[in-house]
Amino acid sequence: MGLLYTKYKMFHYKDKLDSLPKDKAIMPPIHIRIKPTNVCNHDCWYCAYKVSHLQLGKDMVERDFIPEQKMLEIIDDCELMGVKAITFSGGGEPLIYKYMPQTLKRLIETNIAFATLTNGAKLDGEVAELFAKYGTWVRVSMDGYDNESYQKFRGVGKKEFDKIISNMEKFKKIGGQCYLGVSYIVGQDNWHKIYEISKILSEIGVDSLKISPAIVSNEGGKTNIYHQAFYKQAKEEIEKAQNDFGKTLEIYDSYHYQLNSFEKDYSWCPYSQMLMVIGADLNVYPCQDKAYNLDEALLGSIKNISFREWWYQNKESFFRVNPSCVCNHHCVAHEKNKMILEYLNADEKHLGFV
Repeated sequence: MGLLYTKYKMFHYKDKLDSLPKDKAIMPPIHIRIKPTNVCNHDCWYCAYKVSHLQLGKDMVERDFIPEQKMLEIIDDCELMGVKAITFSGGGEPLIYKYMPQTLKRLIETNIAFATLTNGAKLDGEVAELFAKYGTWVRVSMDGYDNESYQKFRGVGKKEFDKIISNMEKFKKIGGQCYLGVSYIVGQDNWHKIYEISKILSEIGVDSLKISPAIVSNEGGKTNIYHQAFYKQAKEEIEKAQNDFGKTLEIYDSYHYQLNSFEKDYSWCPYSQMLMVIGADLNVYPCQDKAYNLDEALLGSIKNISFREWWYQNKESFFRVNPSCVCNHHCVAHEKNKMILEYLNADEKHLGFV
């Protein structure tokens, strides 16, 4: 299997990259992230869409969801446009969305690859069958390591951890080609269980484990201070887990310090034309980091227009968001944006001098 986590996938779409500047005709997005609902059955302490001290989800309305017919219209538009992939995410918990079976059945009729982020509590029944047999990947977000820790970290019932482990084990037994991953979010109360959770996931047949830091502040320095007290020990846990379980469980170490400053020195976000977000409010946003920030990052609404019509009529929207002014926080696209801008700004007269 090739690299799953790499920043260079976008360079397989040269025509799309070349179309990104303002004076070029817009091409369809490669990948779309859809937030079908803002309701969630977990209450994670670090959830940036809910906690008040983090900037995500500032204008999120929890009751919002995408109506069934609108969702099917979006899927049809994506097929006609040639979109390559759709990922479902939150906002809320995607698998709570009551029209998810209908959505997946429509997707199965297309050539669009699909995946979901989930907390795993509803990874069962028909939805699990459809993802297992036809999906590309499912990634379960975890932080706890037993029932007690799950109840403490997420405000859920007494047996939630056991249920999620059971759901993943059953999911793998369905068969199919869907890749099952886990994202383990590391904080001060669970770093010492990295090895233990790796062992559990290896034993139930999970394919991949991505280990990432909890983001506790909009300021990188404050997040680094939080992790500093246990950073070395956490890295040792990761290394030990990789050595012992790496042959059966791909363990991707994404646990690292943040940049001390998230200031941006560019005035437009090219990556937002490759991967953007449709929210449960039927608004279009440049990325998950700016979703539900209406004053800073609203690109437009598709409530009264199809997504396909909106996309081809509104390229100028992607240049209204100035990262140097409104994105001085943690940004998943920052490194990719720097790479794209360097690619686009290469002097054409010197391209031969590789």
